Amino acid sequence: MSKEIYLIASGDLRLPANQTCWQAQKDMEDSLQGVFDDLGIKVIRAHKYDEEKGHGFIDSQKMGMDVFRDIDPEKPLIVAESVWQFSHHVLAGLTTHKGPILTIANWSGQWPGLVGMLNLNGSLTKAGVPYSTLWSQDFKDSFFLNGFKEWLESGKITHDLSHVKAFDSSSIPAKALETGTELAKEFRKNKAIMGVFDEGCMGMFNAIIPDHLLHKTGLFKERLSQSTLYAAMRNVSSEEAEEVLQWLLDRGLTFNWGTKPETELTREQTLEQCKMYVAALRLANKFGCDTIGIQYQQGLNELTPASDLVEGLLNNTERPPVRDEQGVEIIAGKALPHFNEVDECAGLDSLITYKLWEKLGLVGDNTLHDLRYGENFTVNGKEEFVWVFLISGAAPPSHFIGGYKGASSDRQPPMYFPLGGGSLKGVSKPGHIVWSRIYVMDDQLHCDLGTGKVVELPAEETQRRWDMTTPEWPIMHGVLDGVTRDQMMARHKANHIHVVYATDKASALDACYAKAAAMNELGIKTSLCGL
Repeated sequence: MSKEIYLIASGDLRLPANQTCWQAQKDMEDSLQGVFDDLGIKVIRAHKYDEEKGHGFIDSQKMGMDVFRDIDPEKPLIVAESVWQFSHHVLAGLTTHKGPILTIANWSGQWPGLVGMLNLNGSLTKAGVPYSTLWSQDFKDSFFLNGFKEWLESGKITHDLSHVKAFDSSSIPAKALETGTELAKEFRKNKAIMGVFDEGCMGMFNAIIPDHLLHKTGLFKERLSQSTLYAAMRNVSSEEAEEVLQWLLDRGLTFNWGTKPETELTREQTLEQCKMYVAALRLANKFGCDTIGIQYQQGLNELTPASDLVEGLLNNTERPPVRDEQGVEIIAGKALPHFNEVDECAGLDSLITYKLWEKLGLVGDNTLHDLRYGENFTVNGKEEFVWVFLISGAAPPSHFIGGYKGASSDRQPPMYFPLGGGSLKGVSKPGHIVWSRIYVMDDQLHCDLGTGKVVELPAEETQRRWDMTTPEWPIMHGVLDGVTRDQMMARHKANHIHVVYATDKASALDACYAKAAAMNELGIKTSLCGL
């Protein structure tokens, strides 16, 4: 391989986020430079630090195209990420790059660099762009150095994927096969509607399912607009919003209100979120949507407080009642599965899961989380790798220790949410889970899934993990069965992981097999991981 390598860094679209997170990116690149120097490699940073903007990220699709015009497409290229990034900023250039591509992230929870890299990996996978990937805390460990040297020599890295096994109907229990297959056949026959309030949130190319793939499953998009949602919010009365808020207060949800809307959650922001909740349900009812996704980050973020409280409530079976124009309660006693950040892969997963769990007699409340970070921790005398699963607020209260009483709503970080609004925050309860991810590869839908458990960590450890990530957001301490940290990172094709509880380990395994059977019957290429 050429001893001359390009390096780029994709960033956020939002200037405050890029400015706030730039130092972490600089520190990462400085550490990488030491590796390059030791190996005698000349690295060319393909875009400079912008003094006026106060950061050195590629911060738009247009800028990304401009940068790639000056890059030799035959030379090797590193995409280094220590922050959340918008994949479409660099995807256009990467699709035509001929040289070996390596994505690298720093193993840190501070800013979502691992999350950003996984999103880019999933986007490249969907686009059919070959790439290799690596991660490290300090870029001095043997795993990173050996992998990097392998890439330098061969242009690719071979990871251990022995935990992945293709679905085989003959190897799963007959009852699970029958249940999952029947559910899938019913789903495809009856068909369902996915309400999409604007696609492509934060450049997440991997989160958009092409219609010709989605339709094969029986799910069809109703393309809605965030402006429609905002207009519907204007038609929700203050009295209705107060009723929703009072319902939440009566159930013990804590709102950490202040008086400075620029940096604190206010009661007024919460009431706007209550109006969004009512409006979202009414629009879903009007268009017959079985699941919905609200983009929020581009569009509504300039008009109204965050959608995250709304999303967590929608994902909970027990939630504030909302009536239609005729006074009839909308889908009484059920959740309206919501896919955070319009991640349509999660939307399909969420709806199938909710319906299947209902068929299995289980509580189907489910959510996605970011694979934000993780560390070893001794749990019940055994050292485990405990993931930090974290999302901006879409987790349902039924997942939390204490339910609504164990939940709070904190103001979203100003650098991401200038108009505020609250999260739906809590600590996920201990128990057994099924995890999964639907993604697009080779113009086909795929699904990886497995089992795991949620562990309860000491309060001080939970707080430490919150403090090093985003303390305003709900957290899940996840342990995956039969899958190591590096296996998960090497295989996973998305920033998001989907999770749902079962009653115990045996029911989690049975449900996982039934879900695998359902996905397979829907024409999704399914793999069991760690089982």
